[in-house]
Amino acid sequence: MSTIGSVSAAQVAAAQSAATQNTTSQNTGSSQSGLSAKMLEKIRQSAVDFEGVTIGEMLQPMFDTIDTSSGLFGGGAAEAQFRSMQVLELGKQIANNGGIGLADSVYRQMLSMQETAQQEKTQQKKADHDA
Repeated sequence: MSTIGSVSAAQVAAAQSAATQNTTSQNTGSSQSGLSAKMLEKIRQSAVDFEGVTIGEMLQPMFDTIDTSSGLFGGGAAEAQFRSMQVLELGKQIANNGGIGLADSVYRQMLSMQETAQQEKTQQKKADHDA
């Protein structure tokens, strides 16, 4: 199983802990990196969704080579039309049940990008305030 669940849980716990500690001074509900628990969960889910789509795209060629039209339960044109949605859902299910580890890397990269953007925003506000 992928480690994204444990990474996310630890960061969500840190964000919630920081939120309770910062109620008197800042009351923003953010972790040390400035990301809220809700934002961390949204980023985690986006990474898993990305992995699901990627897995679906990798599986698509495999399903394109299967000819079910001559089988007893061949679906014909309707099956061919809905095959891409079936493969996409299969990819989502694989990603939601641990995946291939791609979501972990995507999650870490997205966190890094969010933290960098927030730091730049904070520096810009400080520079505007000082000017």
